[in-house]
Amino acid sequence: MGMTLAEKILSKASGKVAMANDIVVVDVDVAMAHDTTAPLAIDEMYKMKEQVFNPDKIVIVLDHVTPSPTVIMSNVHSRLREFARKTNVHFYDVGEGICHQLLIENHIKPYDVVIGADSHTCTHGAVGAFATGMGSTDLAAIFGYGKTWLKVPESIKVSVNGDLKYPLTPKDLILDITREVTADGATYKAIEFEGETISQMSMSGRFTLCNMAIEMGGKTGLIAVDEISKLFFKKERGLSNIPPLTSDEDAIYVDHYEFDTTDLEPMIAFPHKVDNVKPISEFEGLEIQQVFIGTCTNGRLEDLEVAARFLKGKKVKARLIVIPASRKVYLDALERGYIKIFMDAGAVIGSPGCGPCVGRNFGILGDGEICLATQNRNFKGRMGNPKSELFLASPATAAVSAIYGKISDPRGQLPHPKGSREVS
Repeated sequence: MGMTLAEKILSKASGKVAMANDIVVVDVDVAMAHDTTAPLAIDEMYKMKEQVFNPDKIVIVLDHVTPSPTVIMSNVHSRLREFARKTNVHFYDVGEGICHQLLIENHIKPYDVVIGADSHTCTHGAVGAFATGMGSTDLAAIFGYGKTWLKVPESIKVSVNGDLKYPLTPKDLILDITREVTADGATYKAIEFEGETISQMSMSGRFTLCNMAIEMGGKTGLIAVDEISKLFFKKERGLSNIPPLTSDEDAIYVDHYEFDTTDLEPMIAFPHKVDNVKPISEFEGLEIQQVFIGTCTNGRLEDLEVAARFLKGKKVKARLIVIPASRKVYLDALERGYIKIFMDAGAVIGSPGCGPCVGRNFGILGDGEICLATQNRNFKGRMGNPKSELFLASPATAAVSAIYGKISDPRGQLPHPKGSREVS
């Protein structure tokens, strides 16, 4: 019997044939927590063990509430710094970036089992890792023992064909997919993305797709390891001999969705559900007060490049916050001139981290205000104020909308860059 990507990865990790609905115990390759989930994980671990199982496989990141806005949070950060010094685990302090982006840049690889105390850990399935979020108490046991148990998820295949016509982006695609699958249509399923559109997509775009698998209820999102994956690891991490990973032709899927991007429009998720997605034409012209470009969904260099292309030489009418996903992304954007473009346009640049996405300390909206953001969730109160509204869109749509101060279609705003990836 053929195997899906999830079944192959978990078979390797458990040392036995692992098929859908089997219960397996697996070794964990990367265990991650951040400043709002690590404290409880550490407390519970110490109830079980005095030492971590392997400091080289544990990552602590300060990203969700940074820089600290309160004494309470400052003390939490201090405690996590002390834990890192004591245990010698991997530690990323304020300004290093978002946990998921830092794992991409420094830690994950195909066939890894990655467990994070954050729901968007599913991002890393884009490189063929089984990556999923768990609660802090589950992570506590992993910190201590290096293992966890899983029910092998059934898999859903999502096939995508056709070109993503400029200036559409993978964010428009995943919003359209979420609309069709719905917010609970893939509950505890592994979502495999495949097809000619995916095979031509950059790694940045693939991370965007897998990042939002959880918004459909997915246990993880997964993409096969191909030549684009291998080139990414060689260029970004200096890793060669990356093993292949593909699903078998006779693998069993519980559902199969097919998408053709030929007629895809810019898409927007309207409040207060991620699957409440409609074409931009239905709300074009709606006045907005704030635009946010960043997060683990769309804060990578490719996303900033798209935004910079539209914002070059323009001035924004809506408040614009731009936050690179990591220090590396920030420095690369500085080198390419994107940060200057944003500043000249009137943007506020935040230090690498989650920023307004979680509504804790930066860019909180006023009563009745509307924000258009490139993040992954638009739940009521997500940005810190339940009396505000949050719309989700691509970096292209966000940038153009910031210029006009209202939801605006990016199509026709700029000619196609004709393959050039530089903003000049």
